[in-house]
Amino acid sequence: MVRKATLDRSLRPDEIAAADEAVPGATEPAGLTDGRPAPRRGAGGRWTVWAFRALLWAVLLIVGFRGIASIVSGPEKIGAAGGTGGAASPAAGSGFPAQLAEAFALQFGSVYLNFSPASAATRASDLTPFIPVGSDPQFGWNGAGTQQLQSEQVASITVRDAHHAVVTLLAQVNTGLIELGVPVYADQGGLVVSAEPALLPGPMRATPPSGSNAAGDATAQAALSRQLPAFFTAYASGDQQTLGRFLAPGASVTGLGGAVTYGSIPAIEVPAGGSTRRISVTVSWQLAGQATTTKRGKNRGSVVSSAAAGLEMTYEMTVVRQNGTWYVEAIGPTDQQSGGP
Repeated sequence: MVRKATLDRSLRPDEIAAADEAVPGATEPAGLTDGRPAPRRGAGGRWTVWAFRALLWAVLLIVGFRGIASIVSGPEKIGAAGGTGGAASPAAGSGFPAQLAEAFALQFGSVYLNFSPASAATRASDLTPFIPVGSDPQFGWNGAGTQQLQSEQVASITVRDAHHAVVTLLAQVNTGLIELGVPVYADQGGLVVSAEPALLPGPMRATPPSGSNAAGDATAQAALSRQLPAFFTAYASGDQQTLGRFLAPGASVTGLGGAVTYGSIPAIEVPAGGSTRRISVTVSWQLAGQATTTKRGKNRGSVVSSAAAGLEMTYEMTVVRQNGTWYVEAIGPTDQQSGGP
């Protein structure tokens, strides 16, 4: 029986193959395995995996390198918009000494934008450290007329490369508001105004949107009109004890320390709403130590009137109603155009 079973299995290789698959580790007789081709293990799949891994590592290395480079070099410095649109500056790593060039251009502007025939020689001498050797001593001014610089500041800087930039100055002269483009060249720690500056138009005047036409709360406005004069009197003096009586719980407001005194409230806008409102208040301040005296008549010593200089200023306030009384939660400047009383 044993020999018959063995003979039957030798004549049925398909059963032997099935048994081998079902029983791990089973071996075939040498006669059956010699004629069967070995399974082909191609290398295509393995190479695809390794190529994908290499690509992934390359991407990770590039991202990591750019991240480290951005940390080391810092954020890009962007020039503010100037009269001609204000192009953006290149990265801070360009090597151009931007801050030094801005200060240099300011000093140049304080000389260049002032001229008068009476001080022409002094102006030429003061311009010498800023302009190239051999330049016109007055750097374009024909020696006639008078101009006075009242104030100036840097509006923008456009860095073109490691040596060239244009600093735009915003200046107030006796003829109005202007912008001045100053080309600056830098090399080996030195700076020079490399060409005559360019006069540019000052910023155009924008038109803000009109004030809100929403219906106001007449009752709340009347109540606040009675309370706010005392608040602004304390706000002007900086009396924290008195000021605290008008503040909502948790609010903190610092007064003006006597720089002004309260005059009046020409306008107040209180929109309708709930217990918390954002209101607009125009206050007339009197400036301390700015009294003026008006005299008339033959007797020049007779005083007709004496009044302090005044300024109207508009504030945005957040007020809350608690137990029938309005309290101030915050006060600051407003960015909205007042709609009037």
